[in-house]
Amino acid sequence: MDSAQYAELFLAESREHVSAVNTALLQLEQGRDTDDAIGVIFRSVHTIKGMSATMGYTPVARLSHELETLLDALRQGTRVVTAPLMDVLFRAADLLERSIEQAVDGHSDAIDVAPMVAQLRAEDALSTMEFQAITLPATSAAGTPAPAAAVAWTVSAPGGDGTLVRIRLDSATQLRGVRAFLALQAARGLGEVLAVSPEEDRLTADDFGFDFALRLRTTLPLADVDAALRRAGDVVEVRVGEDLGAADARPFAQSDGALRAQDASPSPTAAPRQRSIRIDLNRLDRLMNLIGELVITRGRLSQLASDLGDSALTDAVTQASRLIADLQDEIMTSRMVPVGQVFDRFPRLVRDAAHSVAKQVQFTIEGKDVELDRSMLDEVGDPIVHLLRNAVDHGIELPDDRAAAGKDRTGQLTLSALRDRSAVAIRVRDDGRGIDRARVLARAKASGLVEESRSELSDDELMRLISRAGFSTAERVTDLSGRGVGVDAVYNRVRSVGGSVDIRSLPGVGTTVTIRLPLTLAIVRALLARIGEETYAVPMTHVSQTVELKPELVRSLNGREVLTLRDGVLPLLRLRVLLGHVGEPKRGLEQVIIVDLGERRAALVVDALIGQQEIVVKQFDGVQEGLAVFGGATILGDGVPALILDIGSLL
Repeated sequence: MDSAQYAELFLAESREHVSAVNTALLQLEQGRDTDDAIGVIFRSVHTIKGMSATMGYTPVARLSHELETLLDALRQGTRVVTAPLMDVLFRAADLLERSIEQAVDGHSDAIDVAPMVAQLRAEDALSTMEFQAITLPATSAAGTPAPAAAVAWTVSAPGGDGTLVRIRLDSATQLRGVRAFLALQAARGLGEVLAVSPEEDRLTADDFGFDFALRLRTTLPLADVDAALRRAGDVVEVRVGEDLGAADARPFAQSDGALRAQDASPSPTAAPRQRSIRIDLNRLDRLMNLIGELVITRGRLSQLASDLGDSALTDAVTQASRLIADLQDEIMTSRMVPVGQVFDRFPRLVRDAAHSVAKQVQFTIEGKDVELDRSMLDEVGDPIVHLLRNAVDHGIELPDDRAAAGKDRTGQLTLSALRDRSAVAIRVRDDGRGIDRARVLARAKASGLVEESRSELSDDELMRLISRAGFSTAERVTDLSGRGVGVDAVYNRVRSVGGSVDIRSLPGVGTTVTIRLPLTLAIVRALLARIGEETYAVPMTHVSQTVELKPELVRSLNGREVLTLRDGVLPLLRLRVLLGHVGEPKRGLEQVIIVDLGERRAALVVDALIGQQEIVVKQFDGVQEGLAVFGGATILGDGVPALILDIGSLL
């Protein structure tokens, strides 16, 4: 079997371990639960070492081995944590991540880990006590792997010649098939594997419990067999012996230097079966595209059934619609993942950004369990990076400046996620100096973006200015900012996925940037409205209510039309005028859609309301020099296309 086919699985699991390493390094640097942090780093690096060695990624295995040795000195207390050592550990983690990526890409020869290996050895040499080697599995007093608690074996022994070897994986193993394959590869490096139970195809497909067996012909000592198999990772027990019954196989143990067998009694509880699998994202994307086309077809069938008036056809279409809706819900749910999968990489980013500008920042993440469509989550990763870097560079002050202003020397930066109706709101909040409105206004005047007579900016005007391409108030270019690719990059990326950006800032208090995103990119619920003969879709995410337009509700305020409701006065936007439709609507029949975007609200006047409908969002390239008020297009049930309004561009 070619190990290259497991490269992607190795990469996925290694990325999880590297993320755990970075999180634990931050915890170690801050002095929180240092023993636990060192243990997490050690176990993650140990696992990467075993997997990379089996996969043949020598530079990764070499680097992780030296890193593991230094970490073991920390575990033993022969090396203390210092700021220079933390810098070395962070750099080693970065190189380990890059080495893994390059190895999987087939560029192992381009990886130069020698300088870092030498530095790790030098750090380890600073230990004042004799180094004591520690292996990852629990050890007995004699220094050999302690036998695991007795648990029944769930597979029968394969027939044939050779020594019977049973292997049990940890019940928390996520990629059992990969672990089993790595153990098999390790066994093949020891001799000849004559038979496997269950079959190898079932093992690699995760179609087994947590133990398996093989027949091995080898001349190596049993201790070498045991050690090699455990290095595959997540192996908690190895047993050898004839097939005298599942419970009679013998675990490896050692007494006075001689191998002996240990008795084990069976447990009535069998290992649980894995109930989850990994699915390629491309396959989920194809499923979503197919269900999108099915939703369009459902709308068409419903329209035809209504036109024909056949009761039997209507019943059949209704039943099919329910099934399609259930299928749609299941597929969309399968694509939802916690935002923590992306958020977990940001603490390290904030730490490095703060160090580069000599600032002290306490970073907090809230709402990591909130779920979002995977494709949407991938799209917003870069915008969040821009916002965090801007907060560290522009927002939070230097420690001395904060102290002079009566603030704590350590700035507070919070990244949070929360459900907001049928959307997710992601907020980046800091307690820094706030946006310098006078500076923004001066730069805007110098660029000819506002009149010279203007003396102040509202939050909305501030948002429009700083989100312009190339607009920046930075006096110099740094690694973090000053290139005019901050807020405008955030604004454009978020708008491209149907979301919105809202900024609130107070001088000396701080800045809060809120990104609102639909749960999914593909299918949304919308309110259909008509202007003349054209139909437009308004995402329900932004619709709070609808009312009939009555003359007594309309007033004039500062030369602009407003709508008076019980809960306030709203600006009145006539969609017919905004879109340049000719002709006059039928007075007395117009409807109003109350739309909101964060704290901004408006009354959108349309000729008529058609109703709600689930629509499939299609990419839309606007006409050159045309209105930038559309966020996409869709196909309605009658086969007629409709444009989707971008509420963010209207408010």
